[in-house]
Amino acid sequence: MTSSLGRSAAIAIAFLCAAAAQGQQSSMTFFVTSTGSGKGADFGGLAGADKHCQTLAAAVGAGKHTWHAYLSTQGASAVNARDRIGKGPWTNAKGVVVARDVAELHGNNNLNKQTALTEKGDVVNGRGDTPNKHDILTGSKPDGTAFPAGDDMTCGNWTKNGPGVAMVGHHDRQGLGAPEAAASWNSAHPSKDCTDDGLRSTGGAGLLYCFAVD
Repeated sequence: MTSSLGRSAAIAIAFLCAAAAQGQQSSMTFFVTSTGSGKGADFGGLAGADKHCQTLAAAVGAGKHTWHAYLSTQGASAVNARDRIGKGPWTNAKGVVVARDVAELHGNNNLNKQTALTEKGDVVNGRGDTPNKHDILTGSKPDGTAFPAGDDMTCGNWTKNGPGVAMVGHHDRQGLGAPEAAASWNSAHPSKDCTDDGLRSTGGAGLLYCFAVD
């Protein structure tokens, strides 16, 4: 009887913990994607990247929000990443605020390896981990705006899986090179190319930052 009661209690506790975690995730408004597109930096453009965010969020009970990927585009109809993510505040899957508004996000924010969690609440590998996955696709300048037309910094506005370049940020705020760039969450350095292998070679996995816009 005691053993049976003990098992029942353990099951009940596990259920409550799972429910609590699901509750936190349902109120989540920011995450790093746990997976990439599987096609390098090709998400089928902004709409496809947003769908990727929406699908992952819905899988953990946060689909009530409208999700956008933090990505800029270039050209005649350039889009700034900072203009497409809502007003904030943004919280991770554990309920921790990473930024209260757009200005703080691009200033003194609380985004780092411990807070830039996936939609599942998991820590994303950073510098020193194997494999390193700290390169997050953004295509953006430090202030969250698009690069001017000319040199492609967005892998063809997120449609390329081959030659090309995308600007990436470091979610763990660590890296080689100039300290300011290495610590940048959204504009650390260009990728090697737009393929999965190329993204991995510099410490990435084709991951995105996703923000709830509502």
